[in-house]
Amino acid sequence: MILLNERFLERDEVTIDIEDRGYQFGDGVYEVIRIYNGACFAMDAHIERLRRSAEQIEMILPYTLTELEENLLKLVEKNNIKTGIIYVQVTRGAAPRAHHFPEGSSSVLVAYVQSLDRPLTKIRNGVKVTLTEDIRWKRCDIKSLNLLGSVLAKQKAKNKGFEEAILHRDEVITEGSSTNVFIIKDQAIYTHPANNLILNGITRNKVLKIAREKKFQVVEEPFTIKELLNADEIFITSTTIEITPVIEIDQTVIAGGQPGPVTCILQKEFDKLL
Repeated sequence: MILLNERFLERDEVTIDIEDRGYQFGDGVYEVIRIYNGACFAMDAHIERLRRSAEQIEMILPYTLTELEENLLKLVEKNNIKTGIIYVQVTRGAAPRAHHFPEGSSSVLVAYVQSLDRPLTKIRNGVKVTLTEDIRWKRCDIKSLNLLGSVLAKQKAKNKGFEEAILHRDEVITEGSSTNVFIIKDQAIYTHPANNLILNGITRNKVLKIAREKKFQVVEEPFTIKELLNADEIFITSTTIEITPVIEIDQTVIAGGQPGPVTCILQKEFDKLL
């Protein structure tokens, strides 16, 4: 079943107008919400971020946040998903093609669920990544449908046989193509501050909360490529990969090619939340 605005439909019953602005301009926002054991993880935080993203692009959501949450929960139940994700997006709707905001258009919400197992092998063993320039726009704090910069970076990583691309602007690390990036040096945990150059990840915030509760020093400030490569440990976070260690960047081995001890502590505490 698919959620289209307030209707639950079979996939072959869903139609999207060819002049929908999400299709023509990427004019919309989205969220991906994890499902564990049939329950939605951090639903309130995801819904609030969707609201903020819509507000930032001056778009009105088609119904209230409470109604949206209720419908997403119904969607999970109707599809009987135990472990997976919800993908939900809202566009500015259909209107004759013009760059400016159309008058009289109504936003369109589409949501669906997908079974997706936890990537436990990667979480336990770590992944290899590559570095690439961050060519995205300067409002990465908005979870918009404009993902071409991230797509190109992710494809570059895939072509080289890597799991992820870590992005940098003028030698300063921002985030991954679809992840937030953390480094650990002398037991302190560093990550880029939540400004316009990164998406303020839901898992990122869970990790920061855990780290502070475990009395680790947490530093939210930019760090360089050199500092990244000299880190004691590195890990990346997202809704789908949770907390995944980075064991190699291009040809540089990190933490002896094994998940580091601080990363493992954070993973153990995160698992308690699921």
